[in-house]
Amino acid sequence: MSKVPSDIEIAQSAKMLPIVEIAKKIGLSEDDIELYGKYKAKISMEAIKRLQDRPDGKLILVTAINPTPAGEGKTTTSVGLADGLKRLNKNVIVCLREPSLGPSFGVKGGAAGGGYAQVVPMEDINLHFTGDFHAITYAHNLLAAMVDNHLQQGNALNIDPRQVIFRRVIDLNDRALRNVIIGLGGRVNGVPRESGFDISVASEVMAILCLADSLMDLKERFSKIVVAYTYDGKPVTAADLEAQGSMTLLMKDAIKPNLVQTLENTPAFVHGGPFANIAHGCNSLTATKTALKLADYVVTEAGFGADLGAEKFFDLKCRFGNLKPAVTVIVATVRALKMHGGVAKSDLAQENMEALAKGFENLEKHIENVGKFGVPAVVAINAFPTDTEKELQFVYDRCKELGAEVALSEVWAKGGEGGIELAQKVLQTIETKPSNFKVLYDEKLPIKEKVAIIAREIYGANGVNYTPEAEKSIAKFTELGYDQLPICMAKTQYSLSDDQTKLGRPRDFDITVREVRLSAGAGFLVCLTGAIMTMPGLPKRPAACNIDIDENGKITGLF
Repeated sequence: MSKVPSDIEIAQSAKMLPIVEIAKKIGLSEDDIELYGKYKAKISMEAIKRLQDRPDGKLILVTAINPTPAGEGKTTTSVGLADGLKRLNKNVIVCLREPSLGPSFGVKGGAAGGGYAQVVPMEDINLHFTGDFHAITYAHNLLAAMVDNHLQQGNALNIDPRQVIFRRVIDLNDRALRNVIIGLGGRVNGVPRESGFDISVASEVMAILCLADSLMDLKERFSKIVVAYTYDGKPVTAADLEAQGSMTLLMKDAIKPNLVQTLENTPAFVHGGPFANIAHGCNSLTATKTALKLADYVVTEAGFGADLGAEKFFDLKCRFGNLKPAVTVIVATVRALKMHGGVAKSDLAQENMEALAKGFENLEKHIENVGKFGVPAVVAINAFPTDTEKELQFVYDRCKELGAEVALSEVWAKGGEGGIELAQKVLQTIETKPSNFKVLYDEKLPIKEKVAIIAREIYGANGVNYTPEAEKSIAKFTELGYDQLPICMAKTQYSLSDDQTKLGRPRDFDITVREVRLSAGAGFLVCLTGAIMTMPGLPKRPAACNIDIDENGKITGLF
């Protein structure tokens, strides 16, 4: 039996077209793009402005069941579906989130699809790419530095050092930085205080990048970031520190969408937003809206399961951007469903109808959830060789009973060819089932009511508990007039509940909101639930241990 090549080996053998040619496929000239080498480019803001009056194409969202160690393949499916649509002679662009260096070197290696459904150049995308995350990190840390400098230089704004809420960020998994004391070493080194680091992709600057629709909108949102409170409880913003202009300058290139391609030379935008459990978790609004002006069909993804990424896509991104998705693809595997049904990872190769039926309840809930937003669903079963006919038929039949179309996706092994069935089902659904998209809640409702709606309708929780700290924050934000912002829930991706061990479809549970944070610039309130963290740590054996480069510059282990 021949050895199956790794993702990076497949990517390294790709026959890429110069990015200028990819741009021409979607009607962009060489003057419309800014080259980052031969195979990467950014779309100029002038080109984006010129496209504004064009009609929008159809928007296709790809989401998934709650992820498991068995794997689902959401990004792989997004890429393969786009390639499948292209093979059906459709004008299509795929819009993906950027991988984060922290997890790439910490947990799992690359995040640009897999097998024969990838975006390339894979190594560049998984590394520094076009420097967007570097810009985010520096814009964020500039503001953090200006806060501490203000304290040092006389504190004219009367900032209470104990109420500085704007932490620093770095794009690296590093638990040792979660809680630190800064300003030690005497008067010349600043005002000592407790602080800490979050991962760059959890930065409010990242959320703002993903939700801003122009450079000036970016600046306006930066100006609203609340960094601290005064001794008498008044919010202090980036505008008060006069930081928004310099922050925007650092982000002037980062806001432009990145253009790359799939293995099959389908145009791809890779821009912004990886983390749906602690941030926003979707491709940038600028990239998605630009793609809708350039293509008849746009395939995009939202992070993690539909309870996180899809809910944020609908309730935040679509609300802010006035987007109307035509259809949602929910990715599942028989293996993952059996894991949700209680089967250990080592036993997933064996047929187990009882576990499959039990685990299917997770998929059932996600189909129900998508329906609550008025969007028709198509289930993509990501195929594995161990799937039996009986297991596949069960999933097919149950999906049909629930009113969802279903297709077998073989894109990992076959690329676009393996995505044709899925592409046909998606097109059929768009043509026959109208989307009546609506958000889940009115943002003007009180904070607790909005959280309760998400917890009850999307997670299936009985109710919501709040810590005393969260209660205080809710009272404060209500008093300050921030209560009419939508909600960004920070929750484990592994369960519908806030307990990652509760797989399948948990029932009779409450969720606990332990902290509520204000992201005034992004335009939402973040509710942290359960044990979710904004700075991950490294596992016992980080992915970095397996990543290497040889004398010729050939990279290995970034899978």
